Amino acid sequence: MKLLSINAGSSSLKFRLYEMPEEKLIVKGMFERIGLEGSSYSFRFKEEKKEELVPLKDHNDAVKRLIDLLIEHKIVSSLDEIEAVGHRVVHGGNKYSKSVEITDRVLLEIEGISELAPLHNPAALKGIYAFKNNIPKAKMVACFDTAFHQTMKESTYLYPVPYEWYVKYDVRKYGFHGLSHKFITEKMTEMLGKKPNLIICHIGNGASITAVKEGECIDTSMGFTPNSGIMMGTRSGDIDYSLISYVMKKEQRNLDWIEEKLNKASGLEGIAGMSDLRDIDRAFEANEQKVCLAVDMYTSKITDYVAKYYVKLGGVVDAICFTAGGGENDDIIRGETLKKLTPLGIILDEQKNKETIVRKGVEGIITKKESKIPVYVLATDEELMIARDTYHVVTNK
Repeated sequence: MKLLSINAGSSSLKFRLYEMPEEKLIVKGMFERIGLEGSSYSFRFKEEKKEELVPLKDHNDAVKRLIDLLIEHKIVSSLDEIEAVGHRVVHGGNKYSKSVEITDRVLLEIEGISELAPLHNPAALKGIYAFKNNIPKAKMVACFDTAFHQTMKESTYLYPVPYEWYVKYDVRKYGFHGLSHKFITEKMTEMLGKKPNLIICHIGNGASITAVKEGECIDTSMGFTPNSGIMMGTRSGDIDYSLISYVMKKEQRNLDWIEEKLNKASGLEGIAGMSDLRDIDRAFEANEQKVCLAVDMYTSKITDYVAKYYVKLGGVVDAICFTAGGGENDDIIRGETLKKLTPLGIILDEQKNKETIVRKGVEGIITKKESKIPVYVLATDEELMIARDTYHVVTNK
């Protein structure tokens, strides 16, 4: 079965075409600046890579161009070969705990939840409607980034605020990066031959830590929005909410201004003046004061959550896993974090840590044999997770 894995943004559309259940990647690419000047696409098939500027007024145009490329390169002979399309949908609210086939009712509910994810769900809907228009015979599946975290208990996902806010407005912890955390959990389940207890550190520009007990999420660092939890590339993470009104009064600014600052000018960017971990690493090695401070803060926040989840798992942890761009490739952030976790009996192997870089094709354990908890560095693959879930939904396998 050929199926597409789709991640649509407000002005972008990332795609992969798989042969399932073999999980063979046939082609991948991305459309960028949709609806803007300078729109383009990149397309990789076998050894061929193509990039081209092309006018794209909307997501429908992008999907039409994608179909033309698939037929032009004889990847498919007709649209009937594409039997399913899986769509990443960031927010499923408290309605969806698994991926589902998209019906008119599901579309209405995704739209209804959009105020919880105003930057993401409307973009996903654009992608869904574009594919429904252009590949009408294919089954459409929604894969929710919040779904994996729906196994949290009520005492975990509720906030200590008036309960009526939860009843009236769905105010609660949702968690994000669920497709990544699910992928790593499945990977570790296969590797260890059991449903494991894990602490997964998804470290990218956005970052989240998740506690997994016997293969199910019991807690995660992100909450009502992706801005909570640890400090991130440009997001503040957890803060005292009272500083919001305090700074707004001092600066004589409105709520939009403070939200912009907390989402796009805080975290590593706010302390170090930069958010790209490659730049952070170079400045850290040069011993730049503010960058060293930022790294200390950043790794301390990760450590806090790992230690918290260690206790929540009763001290029974099969593995700590680092994944996503920073987790997979940044030996400095991993190393500085693990040094702070020595009270848990974690013993870093510095040589293995330096050598284990996913972009160089190296995954594995970066702790010594005598370490109480092994620490893994693993590649995540959200697009493949979408493809797997889509295949399972449409085949009932």
